[in-house]
Amino acid sequence: MIDEASPKIVRLAAYAAEVAEVGPMAAVPGALAELAVLDMVSQGSVVNLVENGGEIAAVSSRPLNVGIYAGCSPLSGRVGFHLSEDDFPIGIATSSASVSHALNFGEADAAVVIADSASMADAAAKAVCNAVKGPDFEASVQSGLELSETIPKVRAALIIRGGYAGSVGKLPRLVRFNGDLDDFFKATLHDILPYNTKLL
Repeated sequence: MIDEASPKIVRLAAYAAEVAEVGPMAAVPGALAELAVLDMVSQGSVVNLVENGGEIAAVSSRPLNVGIYAGCSPLSGRVGFHLSEDDFPIGIATSSASVSHALNFGEADAAVVIADSASMADAAAKAVCNAVKGPDFEASVQSGLELSETIPKVRAALIIRGGYAGSVGKLPRLVRFNGDLDDFFKATLHDILPYNTKLL
């Protein structure tokens, strides 16, 4: 049970972890990003994005581009999201067994979860990453996607493992990058990838 007298960060992380059925520390980075953005908005800022080790909270009056890093996967640095005003507020979290120093029980190169809040996305991404395992890459990605659909408050998920990728739900518009950091800032709407919920 969550003590309502606890600090807000504790309540956010504990609630998200309880919903996603993971430990409460799994949602702390996302909760920190979320609280930072809320504070920025309260001060009148109109373009707000905080990235905290793979967890993003954003509220913006202008479109923003966000890239996806997936370790050694050939898709790493080559796809991302174009966030429009309709996407905000948004929480985006990535859990990775091949990149992160955090303990993961799965094998995803990037388990990306989209939710209304960064704390919820963070906890859900951990749960989804943990479900991506086994020698069959395609089947493991599918397992992670199926789990994501059972977690309340999750809008969408995109999972990358090696050369396999899949998605469910309503993702923000996908954009293509060339793998260079500068590309993340140069992407325009004509770069949007055709994408659906099938495995690539």
